[in-house]
Formats: sequence, structure tokens, C-alpha cells
Amino acid sequence: MPNILLTRVDNRLIHGQVGVTWVNHLGANLILVANDEVAADPVQQNLMDMVVPDAIQTRFFSIDKTIKVIHKAADRQKIFLVCRTPQDALRLVKGGVPIKELNIGNMHFSEGKEQIASTVSVDEDDKKTIRELLDLGIKVEVRRVPDERVEIDIKKFV
Repeated sequence: MPNILLTRVDNRLIHGQVGVTWVNHLGANLILVANDEVAADPVQQNLMDMVVPDAIQTRFFSIDKTIKVIHKAADRQKIFLVCRTPQDALRLVKGGVPIKELNIGNMHFSEGKEQIASTVSVDEDDKKTIRELLDLGIKVEVRRVPDERVEIDIKKFV
């Protein structure tokens, strides 16, 4: 069983909050980014690696590769799993990745989205996806950084 400490939805993927603040809080030694686009883009990977301390490993896998290899993770790997969208998280869960808790940290506002928290905006598909994750028994929270309290009760918005 892979040692997944937390799974986070953040459309920025790895940045200062993820690469330093969350990693230190969780005690993670591996950030696994599960995203099809970034898995195929070494430039984005290199930019994200710049904000991660040298002692922390990073992996950039497609959603399908994550599903295929996550169960081969070594016990010593303390994994912080990061994906861009709740839809990616749901694909991981449906693919057998043992996600118990989902932190939603950042989902940018765009046309057709409703802002439900300071850094989280959702459309109808996002709401449907989050409802499905909740129905599957996944604990879902909205929180930017570890030392702040959960910003909203997500169940009220989906």
C-alpha cells in the first residue's frame, strides 16, 4: 500500500505553498504530480523542481502511469500527491489509487465558475465530481495552507 500522506488539487501544481509549506507540514519526501500535460513537458517540470528543496524528490506522471505504478512505491516514500483538477483526482480514485483525503487548495476563477472560497472557484462539472468523491468516502476539505482552518464546508456548495 503506497504511503500517500495527502492528495491536493491545485491548478498551479508545485509552487511555494506545495513545495515547502505543505511538504514540511506533512513530512513528505516525495511530491508526485499526476497530470497528463506536465508529464509530457520537461520545461514545466524543471520550473516546478526549482521551488522544491533538494532533499525532496519529485515525479511527474500521467494519470494513467500514476494508477499503474503507485502500488510499487517503497514504504520509505512519504508521498504528497498533487493533481490539477478534481476530475484528475476522481480518475485516480476510480483507477485504484488509495486516496482517503483530498485537500482543495486552488482552483482559479474563469468564465462559468462560481467562487466558493478565497482561492477556489467551481463549475457544475467540478461540483458533480466533488459530490462523487464525497460519495466514494473521500474526505474533501478546502484549505490553502496547513496552519489555517478549513475555509468552508464543501458539502454546502456541491
